[in-house]
Amino acid sequence: MQSTKRLTKSNDRKIAGVCGGLAEYFDVDPTLVRLLFVVFALAGGPGILVYFVMSLVMPNY
Repeated sequence: MQSTKRLTKSNDRKIAGVCGGLAEYFDVDPTLVRLLFVVFALAGGPGILVYFVMSLVMPNY
């Protein structure tokens, strides 16, 4: 039986578990995802807003 992947918050949390959850879903290092969010936030992009919305929308593990 094939299990489906679900995008959920992670137990590997620093703030809300969003970056850890994205990293688990895409099978990449959580530090890389966190770094990308910081770069987008500092570059004037919507990094902080996207993180906040995802922390509200993503279900807990």
